[in-house]
Amino acid sequence: MKKDTHPEEYREIVFEDASAEKRFLTRSTLTTEKTTTWEDGKEYPLYTLAISSYSHPFYTGSQRLVDSEGRIDKFRKKYARKGAGK
Repeated sequence: MKKDTHPEEYREIVFEDASAEKRFLTRSTLTTEKTTTWEDGKEYPLYTLAISSYSHPFYTGSQRLVDSEGRIDKFRKKYARKGAGK
């Protein structure tokens, strides 16, 4: 393994999913000025996420079908050649 390729400043940090109101503790090199108290009573840096596995439709299974027409059909209709086959 090459030396000096990985950061050495790993520390424990709390990530918060703003849309699902869920938090998880992990290690990261992110820097932030916000802090929070975790379940163990210790204070950790806090990083707010817009989306995580707690709120992403792929993981939650709550994906909504916005368009009933399929993507391929939509593509073919949009880019169909007029008079093709002449």
